[in-house]
This record gives sequence, structure tokens and C-alpha cells, in this order.
Amino acid sequence: MLLSAKYIIPVTSEPLADSAVLVRDGKIHDIGDADKMRTRWPDEELRDFGTAAIIPGLIDLHTHMENSVLRGIVPDQPYISWIQSVRAAGAKLDVHDWHSSAVLGSLEALSAGVTCVCDMSNTGASCAVISKMGLRGIVYREVGAMDKRRVYDTMRMARNDIVRWQELVDPDRIRIGIAPRETYDCHPAIFSEASKVAREENIPLSLYVAESREEYEFIRYGSSALSVASMADKRGFVEVPPWLPTGVSPVQYVLNWNAFEADNVMASHCVHVDSEDIRILQEYDVGIAVCPRCDAQLSMGVAPVPEFLRSGLRVGLGTGYSVNSNASDIIKEMRVGMLLNRAVNPGRFIATSTMLRLATIDAARVLKLDDKIGSIEIGKLADLAVVDLSDSRQVPTDDPAAAVINSCSAADVLMTMVGGDIRYEKNQWHLDVGVARDIARVIEIRAKLRQ
Repeated sequence: MLLSAKYIIPVTSEPLADSAVLVRDGKIHDIGDADKMRTRWPDEELRDFGTAAIIPGLIDLHTHMENSVLRGIVPDQPYISWIQSVRAAGAKLDVHDWHSSAVLGSLEALSAGVTCVCDMSNTGASCAVISKMGLRGIVYREVGAMDKRRVYDTMRMARNDIVRWQELVDPDRIRIGIAPRETYDCHPAIFSEASKVAREENIPLSLYVAESREEYEFIRYGSSALSVASMADKRGFVEVPPWLPTGVSPVQYVLNWNAFEADNVMASHCVHVDSEDIRILQEYDVGIAVCPRCDAQLSMGVAPVPEFLRSGLRVGLGTGYSVNSNASDIIKEMRVGMLLNRAVNPGRFIATSTMLRLATIDAARVLKLDDKIGSIEIGKLADLAVVDLSDSRQVPTDDPAAAVINSCSAADVLMTMVGGDIRYEKNQWHLDVGVARDIARVIEIRAKLRQ
């Protein structure tokens, strides 16, 4: 199949004008001038997208697809009251509800040009859904316990789920990982045990680290809106005292409990970090998933992306909590992240090309998949997206990456391809499973939650 457009943005090399990509056997087979490619491959099916840009499939390094159905239900609040509302609403959902919610999240991802996701799951619903939808990615089994006496049983159940989930997926497309819950939601032994599981099972590990000011103050000082008194009301019996101040940052805290000892560690958010924290993350080669829109909307702050990049850390973008963002829109995530960092870091200009890398090849580096995905290069997997530029006021342009990031959104995505298979074309999905029933259930679920 030949895919042609006004622009091709390989990311790892300069953009190409009036060119085409040849896709064969799920991989990128050839790239070049559109007219010459048509002559060279006359028997190939041709799809000409006109005034558009073909880009690498976008990568979402941190999402919660099972929570997608809660969007619009949970009030727009600061982080602490918001997370409490999310958990209260989530308690009303059953396993079928989580499945339908994950279907909604997957459809949004595909229609936004996302081909690879890192999803946090409590139930495993997203594991089956992502597999059926043809997406690529990692599903992390969340794990947490505040009571030390529950740590062993909690980790045993997590191990069992990881084995079971691995049997549900195609290992060539999807891996299963493990993810301790937020630092204020875990006994510290959880971090040591999760790291141990990741090493023994050779699976990736994801951590929530330094998300909010409240978390930072809770870890370092033992008090904040996440007070011990409020914990006692909501968490039942835990060992006494349930929390003592550690006197260190969240990054140093999880370091002390061996959280960075696994081979493939990703830390999400990382908003409240200092130079010593960044040095530690760099020393242990921890990948970073920043979530600009999520962090801004929940008033958590802005992650220091320029410092991360300057230190040589592997950094990429995630959408964060699906509940508080409008959709899985990585294009909008790039724009918001770029503008926030330009605003709070005067003189440290982040280019549009840098933001596009954070959503593609750099995100692939975080996952250690940059030899397979993240750029348009011969031999790589054909994970591609096409973005319509016909309505952009920047076209024609010498900088198509800037046109995509400054002018477009998920609504402009014309096509999403994963491994050479077209999964989405404008307003329609090419899937092997019916989704109408799940979308109808989403409407019912939201009605139930509003009662």
C-alpha cells in the first residue's frame, strides 16, 4: 500500500514534501518522491491524503482508559478533592462497566492518531480491550496497600494477574507491567516488592512520582491535605502510626525502597523535583512520562522538561488521568506542554520539533522500543497517522511539524495505522470487534453515575 500526502514528517530526519510511504507486511518498505514511488510500485494500492502530513503513530506514555467513562461526571476540582471524587465514582462501577469504559478510551486513542499506549489498570479490562482494538503498548497492573500485613497478599494477587493477562495478549504488540499506586497510597515495601517482581519476571515498571505539592509535603513532612487523620477515616485500619515524615523528596523516598532497581523503569508526572532528584533519575536511567494538560488542569504544576532534556533523560508525553482531560489528544498535549514550558521557563525555548519527538521517537526511547516504532524509517513497523492540514492557516509551510502542533487537534486525524493495518479512518473504525453495544452501555453507565 502506498500512502502519499503533501508532507511526510519522519521525525528523525527532515520533512519531505509531495512524498509517499510504501507499507508492506506491516513494515515501512520504502519512502520517496510520490511520482517516483508510483512509477516504482505501479501495482500498489494508492491512498492519497492530499494536503496532509503523514507522521509516526503517536505514543501515549501514561493513561487510564478504564476511567474514560467518568469524564464529565467528576467535578472540576483541585487534585486532592478530585482524586477522592474519582475513587467514589469508580466504586459504583462493575467489571462490565470498566470494559465498556476501556473501549471508549481505545476508540478515542485511535481516532487521535495514537498507536501505542501505556495504560494503568486495576481490573484487566483494558488489557483485553487494547488487544482486540489492535493497539500496541504496555498494560501496567496497578498495585497498592497501606497496611504492611497486606503487602504479601497484594503482591501475590498482582503476580497471578500478570501471568493471566499475559495469556490474553499478543506479546509482539502488548506487554504486561507492574505499577505501584501513588506514594501516599502504598506501604513503602510495595515499591521494593514491585521492583523485585519486575526484575524476576522481566517486565516494565511504572511509578507515580512527585505529582502534586500535597504528595511532596506528605512524603517529606508527614502532613498536607493528605493528612493522617483523613487517611484513618477513609482507609480503615492500618498499622499505627500509618505515616511518619521521611524528610526526603518523593524521588529519594522511592529510591530508598529500591524502586529504581528494575531494568525498565518509567516515572510519571515528576512535577515537584529538584536538581538532586533529576541526577538520581538520570543515574538510574529512569524514563519520564510528563502529562502537561493533566498536571495543569489539576493545579499540580509544570514538570521541568527543559531540565530533563538537558540532563539526557529519556522523556515522552502522556495524557495522564483520562477523567480530567477532554480526550486522548496527544496533539493538544504537545501544544499545551510546549506553551506551558515556554511560559514558565523564559529563555529556555522548546521548539515544536522537540515536542513532536516527545510524542514519537523520544517516547519510544522511554519504552526502549525506538528500534521498532517512533519514526518513519525503512524497516520500522508501519505505525502511522495522517493529520489533515487543509484547514490550517499555516499551509503551505516550510515547517509542517509546527503546523501540526500549533494548528491541529485529534479532530484533524484522517487515518491511524498500527503494524500496517488501518484501524481508523475519518469517523469510522476498522476493527474485528463490534463496539456499538459498549458505546450504548457508556451512555447507560453515565446515567447511573449521575443518579
